[in-house]
Amino acid sequence: MSWIYNNVEFEPSMIPDKAVGFVYEMSAIINGKPVKYIGKKAFYSRRKKKFSKKNMPTDRRKKNYEIVVKLNYENYYSSNKDLKEAHKKGIPIKRIILQICYSKTELTYQETKLQFVNEVLEKEEYLNGNILGRFYKQIKNE
Repeated sequence: MSWIYNNVEFEPSMIPDKAVGFVYEMSAIINGKPVKYIGKKAFYSRRKKKFSKKNMPTDRRKKNYEIVVKLNYENYYSSNKDLKEAHKKGIPIKRIILQICYSKTELTYQETKLQFVNEVLEKEEYLNGNILGRFYKQIKNE
């Protein structure tokens, strides 16, 4: 299932200029229970790629790599292990883009804001275990 934004299937050509990433909500039915997850994803990844021996500079002081930027959101199925496992098993996962952001700071802020507003740590249906690595879901002793 592809990404949905404003009730329309999201295509790479729809990425606004200077957009950095988006805040998303994924939902699925796992073990007969509806579950959700709120997170963030960058549109592009930046990686160092080493030159091949043929293209290596002769001067050792020059850099021996190039920065490669590639679009990498299309096949993303969350950082959550339960959702990744569900995807591998073929369980359909609904992927919705909630908000497009134009800086890394805005991306983190909007993700955190939506996680608090939707009470992801208090509600059972959310798979989020923490917010910013600072606030954690309470484990109930039964």
